[in-house]
Amino acid sequence: MEHLLTPFSPDINHSAWWDDGFTEEELDWLQGEARKADQTAHIRGPDTSFVDNNTRRSTVKWISSSENTRWIFKKLAHIVSDLNANVFRFDLTGFGEPLQLTNYNEENQGLYKWHQDFGNQNVSRKLSLVLQLSDPSEYEGGELQLLAKEEPIVVRKKRGLITVFPAWTLHQVTPVIRGSRQSLVAWVSGAPFR
Repeated sequence: MEHLLTPFSPDINHSAWWDDGFTEEELDWLQGEARKADQTAHIRGPDTSFVDNNTRRSTVKWISSSENTRWIFKKLAHIVSDLNANVFRFDLTGFGEPLQLTNYNEENQGLYKWHQDFGNQNVSRKLSLVLQLSDPSEYEGGELQLLAKEEPIVVRKKRGLITVFPAWTLHQVTPVIRGSRQSLVAWVSGAPFR
């Protein structure tokens, strides 16, 4: 297993990566489910959620923990626990929300412009996690970018690569101009920062 760290400052790591956390068969299953996503993605505001096609164009499908999906949560929890202990050292309680499968496609130039993952008032998101489900040969564009410095970091495109970063980090998915891009997104919660 390969995890790569990129320091933001001597004291704070702004992101971490984990590779080979899922088998090809598991990635196939997750990608197949993401391709079935048919719910229009919303943007969450302070008191409500709404559709804004200028900022976000994708479809989503939600996965709650059940007997059939517990394996996903278990694998992700192991990875997050390891990275948090070695990189972020946040006080975490676990996944406070369902997992999100996301599908971006070329028909509507799927994208999600610069944003932060604050969540709703009842959940304190601390870490965001993005698992790439698509092989890079399946699409063009659709780059995950993180803005923790002056210049955006372009996350390497690799099927199965997991990127973890603090939920306050500005990030975006650039427009998909060919094919389609599927990902799994999760948020890890904890007591509010003080």
